[in-house]
Amino acid sequence: MSQPSYMASIEACAAHYGEDADAMRAYLLNGHVRAVTLDNRGPIEFDADGRLAAHIRDAYKKYGFYVFTGVLAEEELDDIKQDLAQIKQKFPVGPEAKLAADGSPGLGVDCAAPTLVWSKPLADPLGGSTLANGRHQVKLHEPQAAADAPAAAPFILLGSLQFSETCLRVYGHPQLLKVAEDINGKDFAPFNECLFIKEPGIGAAVSWHQDGTTHWDSDDFDDGIHGFNFMAQVYGSTAVNGVWVLPGSHKLGKIDIKELVKQSGSERIADTVPLICDPGDVVICNRQLVHGSFANTGFEPRITVNMGFHRRSSVLDVMGAGIHNDAQKFDAALIAKRSEVIGYGIDARRQRFPDEQPYEYQPFTEQGLSYEWNDAAKASLHNYNALDLSI
Repeated sequence: MSQPSYMASIEACAAHYGEDADAMRAYLLNGHVRAVTLDNRGPIEFDADGRLAAHIRDAYKKYGFYVFTGVLAEEELDDIKQDLAQIKQKFPVGPEAKLAADGSPGLGVDCAAPTLVWSKPLADPLGGSTLANGRHQVKLHEPQAAADAPAAAPFILLGSLQFSETCLRVYGHPQLLKVAEDINGKDFAPFNECLFIKEPGIGAAVSWHQDGTTHWDSDDFDDGIHGFNFMAQVYGSTAVNGVWVLPGSHKLGKIDIKELVKQSGSERIADTVPLICDPGDVVICNRQLVHGSFANTGFEPRITVNMGFHRRSSVLDVMGAGIHNDAQKFDAALIAKRSEVIGYGIDARRQRFPDEQPYEYQPFTEQGLSYEWNDAAKASLHNYNALDLSI
């Protein structure tokens, strides 16, 4: 990102806050400085025993997030950008439409499981609502969009791996899966995958929230029981278009976000920092962190390839939260079926990057299972996210 463009985005964002423009500008600038001075960013590193480097584990445990730098190379980013451009051409022309602009069936219209989520430009569609079990307790500021903005725009694509082979390859990244193993155990389980789409001048806000739902009152509660998300950044992320987090809040249990806002005197919650990333960086973010993002009133896009993982103990024989799909009990057979996408991701990546050492997933190795990414496998992913392990 060029500094003049970034500063212009900060100024554009602040201008949308009227009397609070100066306060918003200071919040963005100060948050950026605090974020990049924390000791929780750098390349993925493992020690001589193959464990995630101690300084990464310690920082992740302390802050609840870590910015892995340079995970996706330029070649892979180019693949993703080309793929996403084609996917956007397949989006229906509107929230209720069945066809894309060229008259072909719109992406996801034949899916029973949720796929494309729309929002009014610069709105906060979840804030203050009962959606997602009411976890978005407050509504963020909704700036005025430009007169020529569309009536609605896509901002989340759920079940993204059935639509994007490049995202599936990211899912099979051997270093990221090794991190998942180190954090959640060799028998880690999947959660869900999606794309967050924050186009300049359009991208919706996502109100402050914590992702976890099921285990807040569990006797086994700890700071990792609700799992984590990887957030791979295609274009990078900034204080204007990126996710903001409250470091350390993953340790505090269920938090009254309305009270946090009240204590802070505004929706600019005190001590929060943005996830500052270059293209190709991947953030690991604890799902219990208080986090959210403001409407993208700047000039840079943010496309986040999002994918989550759980400890098996957190989902096995647990009744799901019913946020991403119908509430259901997650037995061993369902978890095994949902985990097949890990095998397809590993092989899809192997086919594209044959010089990499593929990741070996212990549950497959123990059962002698292998998965090949081909047309039949692609067809099998249709509606796969109906089995998302939402807790």
